[in-house]
Amino acid sequence: MELGLRNRSVLITGGSKGIGLACARAFLDEGARVAIVSRDLRNLDRAATQLGKVVLIAADLTKADEAKRMVREAETALGAIDVLVNSAGAAKRYPPDELKAQSWHDAMDAKYFTYIHAMDAVLPSMRTRKHGNVVNIIGMGGKVASSIHLPGGAANSALMLASVGLASVYGKFGVRINAINPGATITDRIREALELEAKAKGSTVEQVLEQGQARVPLGRYADPKEIAGVTLFLASDQAAYVTGAVIPMDGGVNPVI
Repeated sequence: MELGLRNRSVLITGGSKGIGLACARAFLDEGARVAIVSRDLRNLDRAATQLGKVVLIAADLTKADEAKRMVREAETALGAIDVLVNSAGAAKRYPPDELKAQSWHDAMDAKYFTYIHAMDAVLPSMRTRKHGNVVNIIGMGGKVASSIHLPGGAANSALMLASVGLASVYGKFGVRINAINPGATITDRIREALELEAKAKGSTVEQVLEQGQARVPLGRYADPKEIAGVTLFLASDQAAYVTGAVIPMDGGVNPVI
């Protein structure tokens, strides 16, 4: 299937690790021009050794002005942004008895506003050009509450609403906005969750992983490459009539509409 992504300018937040890194590699394989973003320059340098020719941008997307600078740097290097993939930010997980008011504020800053600031920075240009795609990677915790991920889940839920709402607003300007809900995916992020769950259960990480995968109808957790594959499809011409979609990728764990 020809995706039509060659020479497209792609900006990926959170592109130095996990799903974002897998997306960067996949877009590069399709011949796209790619910039990846992280707060940590060391993570960017490590990613560059794996990816090769890629633009590196260090930015703290909890700040709106940093997001605008990020887009200016990306456009200077790549030209007008055709595709924004948001995969940045990770809200800290807390046992319920450790939740405080600041926990909820921190989660919104880490997950919700990083995506909102990035979209705010690219959407005006996309609207003017009447062309552009946004794919938001939003955890399944926004649909299914987890006792150790309540602030982050709330931020994810808000992001889903923002994604479909903005898709409705920007569709008439030729801009498509979609979201993916990955379930458990084998990244550093899932390892952190496994360690917390193992501690709470008095078990081992290996046991918790085995039990978790046994609950997945497809029998395993996702590989980041699989999330990247759907991201590429949504950003491509093959998905030209898809906008405002929130696509679950949890291996069938949550049989909900």
